[in-house]
Amino acid sequence: MGPRSHFDKELSMLYDRLKEMGYMVEEAIDNAIKSLAKQDIDMAKRVIAKDDLIDDMELEIEDRCIKLIATQHPLAGDLREIFTSLKIITDLERMADHAVDIAKVTLRLEGQKYIKPLIDIPRMSQLAREMVRDCLKAYMNKDVDLAYAIHKKDDIIDGLYKQIFRELLVYMMEDPKTISQATQFLFVSRYLERIADHTTNICEWVIYMITGKRVDLNL
Repeated sequence: MGPRSHFDKELSMLYDRLKEMGYMVEEAIDNAIKSLAKQDIDMAKRVIAKDDLIDDMELEIEDRCIKLIATQHPLAGDLREIFTSLKIITDLERMADHAVDIAKVTLRLEGQKYIKPLIDIPRMSQLAREMVRDCLKAYMNKDVDLAYAIHKKDDIIDGLYKQIFRELLVYMMEDPKTISQATQFLFVSRYLERIADHTTNICEWVIYMITGKRVDLNL
């Protein structure tokens, strides 16, 4: 096997592991919101426990990237791919941390009757998970158009966050006894909004990987 073939094989394995990490993060977000909606304490605890696996995977992928740079002397385009991978796993790990934050809210609200049905928060979660899936697809397929298009969903999530904020503010003003729980739901919506921001960060790195240009999708 020649040097290039070996490099391509290692890069393919890197992609596979990164894709697996992305799947684990997407699952963590989904389960965290399900635990909140269903008040499932055991599920929330599993989300928290599995975070260590995601952290370990980040370190493993980081190690793979460093070894590729050290042993294969990648060219400029290849180096951008490896560098992008390092940036992506950082954002994925932070998304997983936010999933843990949501699961901890489930634990804090154990046994409480919710002040309102959860409608917009699960919708935010669905959009956020779609964004995670699509930004990794853009990375794997080197799809610059998809990377740009994902930002439109971030705008929808930002709108939902503002809507939830206004709605919960009304609850708190009308009945001070709702303040504690409403604040927790505000935290959850903020965590989801931050997850979406991390996916736009990934999209920016994907665009850089493909074109060599730095863009800001949050303008």
